[in-house]
Amino acid sequence: MTELSVRDRAVVEDDLFAERVRLHAQDKGLRRVHILEAGCGRGSGLSLPADLDRHVTGIDLDTPALRTRTASRGDLDTFHLGDLRNAPLPPRAYDVVHADSLIERITHAELVLDRMIAALKPGGLLLVRFTDRDSAYGLIRRTLPRRLLGLLGDDVRDSHPSVYEPITSLEGMRNWCLQRGLVIAEAHTETRGSGGVCALARTVSTFTGGRLTSGHSELVLVIRKPESRFARII
Repeated sequence: MTELSVRDRAVVEDDLFAERVRLHAQDKGLRRVHILEAGCGRGSGLSLPADLDRHVTGIDLDTPALRTRTASRGDLDTFHLGDLRNAPLPPRAYDVVHADSLIERITHAELVLDRMIAALKPGGLLLVRFTDRDSAYGLIRRTLPRRLLGLLGDDVRDSHPSVYEPITSLEGMRNWCLQRGLVIAEAHTETRGSGGVCALARTVSTFTGGRLTSGHSELVLVIRKPESRFARII
């Protein structure tokens, strides 16, 4: 895997991912792009151009709130309710897997990511955005009570992250990709947070001597599965 630095700038994740999907379809000569929306009951969908032919499948847990949110999404052609750790995912069925604000919220995140990669076609794209546990924002969101986060103006809806396994960092994702022969094609930063949380993040960063940065809260990664069928993909 090529060593990359996180770009020190904000990106618009929807536009970035949509453009990468469009270029992927163009480069591969795909008549239709098959997309898996992982965690579709919480995250936002891809803002794809209207002229891009696609079939979008969503999957998330079967709870009343997530079921209602999933059923209300107009961008899904079909959806399944079940745990991503064991729900049936057909192998090599999707050109793109999109996981928005998912992996920081779940246990056994590596297992879920492995299953997503297995469901990708060779050369396919895994598009992920998540709160960086190694940022000041990540420390705040994984340690402060939800009530206090709400008072600071942070988003504490059902989609609020609560697990933050070690893989939810740039180093964690790099190690995971390296072990599986995957390539991080792009790594970007993004900041999402209220004024109160931003101010607290700057304080945390100062007290840690900059070890926990307040320069970003989210990591936005474009990961590519190798074309070769002999690549070691778990």
